[in-house]
Amino acid sequence: MRIGELAALVGVSTRTVRHYHHLGLLPAPVRLANGYRDYGLRDAVVLARVRRLAELGMSLDEIRDVLADDQGRDLREVLLELDADLERQQEEIAARRARLAGLLAEADLRPDSAVSRETAAVLRDLAAGGSAFAAADQEWLALMDSVAGPEDRERMLGLLRPFTEPEVLGRVHALYARLDEPADAEPHDPRIPELAADLAAHIPGEMAAAMIENVDADGGGPWLEAMAAEVAPAQAEVLRGAVAILVASR
Repeated sequence: MRIGELAALVGVSTRTVRHYHHLGLLPAPVRLANGYRDYGLRDAVVLARVRRLAELGMSLDEIRDVLADDQGRDLREVLLELDADLERQQEEIAARRARLAGLLAEADLRPDSAVSRETAAVLRDLAAGGSAFAAADQEWLALMDSVAGPEDRERMLGLLRPFTEPEVLGRVHALYARLDEPADAEPHDPRIPELAADLAAHIPGEMAAAMIENVDADGGGPWLEAMAAEVAPAQAEVLRGAVAILVASR
């Protein structure tokens, strides 16, 4: 089949096919005497596999590793695994639509309505102290819940629930109140190192590991900078300092 037919079969553009050729993810087939590339079923399977893995958020190197493993397997086995991937995607879409239907059925939609009921209850408990810093934290956690899959959402809830225990929640609210204090301070306020150390000390090991999973070599990362942008400069320095402590202790 021609490149346009291959692209239409898998549901991508011809530009995408050429891009995958350029990246080395999709081997370019031998050209026919007339100069056209002739693609076969295996090419379509590889292209569909690349598209699916990219949709799952895999990095380029991770996709290459999967494709390298696929080369040594029977085509039927690869197709069965691709079919399983698509089935999981359908289940996730069905779960998201069910959540959307639940939202649409609510008479009073609130900002935290977009998250699961379980997460909404946890976030309300954490932000009950009226802290502005807690409110920013609540918005970030709500975003994480909204974009997470079922497994990641349950993992996040598992990490947050201990903070809502009566004997812990009071300490959480007290820490949030302290984090509100430097809202009008300069980024080099002398309180920042102590606040950063206290914040890091309050974060359990499993949550700390999850937080620094995507921290880069310089101690930054998209989630940290996005969160820092929502608070005052001095508070942002507290966040960066706490993450630096967690990274250094891992």
